[in-house]
Parts: sequence; structure tokens; C-alpha cells
Amino acid sequence: MSGIQARFKLDWPGFTLDVDLDLPARGITALFGHSGSGKTTLLRCIAGLERAPQGQLEVLGETWQDSRQWLPTHQRSLGYVFQEASLFPHLTVLGNLRYGLKRSSDAQRVSLDQAIELLGINHLLERKPDRLSGGERQRVGMARALALSPRLLLMDEPLAALDLKRKQEILPYLERLHAELEIPVLYVSHSPDEVARLADHIVVMEAGRVMASGPLTDTLARLDLPIQLGEDAGVVLDAVVAERDTAWHLARVAFPGGSLWVRDGGHAPGQAVRVRILARDASIALQRTTHTSIQNCLSAVVDDIADDHHPALSLIRLKVGGSPVLARLTRRAAVGLGLLPGLPVWVQIKAVALVG
Repeated sequence: MSGIQARFKLDWPGFTLDVDLDLPARGITALFGHSGSGKTTLLRCIAGLERAPQGQLEVLGETWQDSRQWLPTHQRSLGYVFQEASLFPHLTVLGNLRYGLKRSSDAQRVSLDQAIELLGINHLLERKPDRLSGGERQRVGMARALALSPRLLLMDEPLAALDLKRKQEILPYLERLHAELEIPVLYVSHSPDEVARLADHIVVMEAGRVMASGPLTDTLARLDLPIQLGEDAGVVLDAVVAERDTAWHLARVAFPGGSLWVRDGGHAPGQAVRVRILARDASIALQRTTHTSIQNCLSAVVDDIADDHHPALSLIRLKVGGSPVLARLTRRAAVGLGLLPGLPVWVQIKAVALVG
């Protein structure tokens, strides 16, 4: 199935949006970048809330904008989740969910009951919005967008207005949407943690332009992106729980190229998970070291070396089997070890985050 082709040129005083994207037909695509990079403007162009005179947009084989036509927002089969859910205060949760159903297409991709069940809000249906927490309001807003049975779901930093506890409550529901629905999602975020946990594909934006676009794992491993990611430079690996060590509350997760010990998240053996390894948490040795507190030491090969954002630092891309790992070292350490592409080394990983 064809995915999403989005080409927009929009000139404002002091800002230009100029993008040309070809995005997948399924999964979550994260639009990632600092504030002011153009993420929300791009999302609004796709939604038809911002009209870019020079634009072309096709969504799953349907043309929403080209040189001959421009569909207004109400004619675009999309759901939009904003930073804060704007619910009608005089209606119950169920009333808010039913309000937009007249826009639903005859070919229901998501029923109202399914949206309610996916977001876990059945017990909230008779409440008014003023009796909901911020996290509950956002879940209702997501269910309302899904109940429209859209061909495309747009999410503009849906967790930005929530505290950490509420974010942690909602993330499992977003993961469930990801796992159970085939609707493509464009997810705006400046949070590397959210992107690492949810995204399949990432678009890195800066100053209205696309700096990189591609599968999450491959794109995060690029050495020309650390300026955008800074201290959060690192990789995300898809893995499977291989075993659990209940005595020490640890789990071993296997990925193409090796395995890692992580804190036990309660996942059953055989369950798919994601792990995130930050470049600052990886070090390199020429020989395997056994007398160390670091539990994860893997055989690797130096793949590439690049200057980092500070002149004292280097960013090293390693291959662990078929999987990439980044390590941030001082340039003095890299030179002292004689690191060159193709050199076999050992990578020591002192912290691994289980992100989903």
C-alpha cells in the first residue's frame, strides 16, 4: 500500500517550511525536533489547518492536495489529537465521543466501542470533563479521534501538558494503539524518550527542513545527527526477552548480535521489547575486562568515527553483529586506543533502558 507523500513549501516572515517526505503506510512516524523546527506547522499543513500554496499531499492513495485541488479539513479522513483535549464541558464523555461520529466513513476502521476499549475509558463514560484528570481527558481525546475512523491519525505532542506520572499512565495505551491498529500515526514530539518507546520511523526537523528521515534504528545510528540529539544521542534496538533472573530482578534480552542484562520489567520470556542505549553509557576496550561492575560487555567492530558536538569528543559507531551501537569518547581516548574502522573491540554498556 502506498503511504504518505507530503511536499510543502510555505514562506512566512522569518520562517520557511520546505519538506519533501515519503512516509510509511503503517506504524508511528515521529516528527522530532526542537521547538520552532516546524513540526506542528507540517502537521497543520497535512490536516488542512494551514494552507501551503505550494503543496502536494497523498494519503494511502488519496490525493488531498495538489496543483488542482485542496481538500478542506472536514473532507480529510483524519483524526487530530492536540496537546490538550478540548472537550465540550456540558457533555459527558460518551456525548463527546458521539459528537463527531457523523463525520465517520461508512467503512469503519475503528468502531466507537473499540476506541473506548483500546483507551480503557469505559468507566469514564458518564462523567463530565471537569471530573477527569489531565491524563483521562487526553485518553478521551484520543478515543474521540479514533472514533472518526480516520485513514490517518495526527498527534501534536499529546503528552506535553502532562506530568511524568500521567505520561507513564498513557504511554501503554499508545503502545497498544500501535500494536493493534493499522492506521498510520504522525506523532509530533521533542522528547527522545517518547520517540524511542513509540516510533517505527523518525523525521528529524530543524528550521523548517528535514535533516533526516528513515527507520528509527538506522536513523538514530547516523553520525551526522548528534547535534540535534545532543546528550540523548544513542540507539534503540528491538529485542526479545530471553530469560529472567528473579533472584537479582534482572532480565536478559536478546537482539541480532548479542544480548544484554537489564532491570526486570516483568515481561515474559519470548516477549518483544525495546532497549535504548545512550552513547554516553557505552565505553570501548581493546580486550575483554572481567573485573568490572559493568555487566554488559559485547564483541564489536568499529564501523565509523565522527567528531561530536564538542571538540573534545568523538562519536564512534560500532557494529555488534548486525546491530549498531554508539559510544561517546574523548578524542584523546579514541586516538590512544588507535580506533579505526574495521578494528575489533569490546563495547562495555553500563546502562540500558528498557523502553517498551
